[in-house]
Amino acid sequence: MADDFTVRFPVSFYPMEREQALAQIRKELATADQAKKAGNEGMVRVCARRAAGVAITFWLEFNPRQGWGVDAMNQLRSLALDDSFPLPVREAAERLNTKVTEQFTSPFTIDPVQDSRTIIERLLESATRE
Repeated sequence: MADDFTVRFPVSFYPMEREQALAQIRKELATADQAKKAGNEGMVRVCARRAAGVAITFWLEFNPRQGWGVDAMNQLRSLALDDSFPLPVREAAERLNTKVTEQFTSPFTIDPVQDSRTIIERLLESATRE
């Protein structure tokens, strides 16, 4: 059975770069799922951030932004501050960018993987070649 990203964004219609981005996103989300099952909440957040970072990097290829950087944390920070994105996407980016305590507690109760998926879905919908 195909995962939801394959169904919503079939790779056969896009260049190889998109397929590579989707593969990396799937890998990070699968690793996040394994980490969650193992009780490693820190790794869940890391993988969720990485997956969102892959989607942001891919999106930036088609929608260049000055000063967004190349690492996921700077990109998430920039996304959270960009008023051209819907509020749920900006809030998801803010939550993923927020530091947690050494016990991996956060001021937010939202699932980091769901936040990552919110960002990924929005950015993959709008990333197209001109």
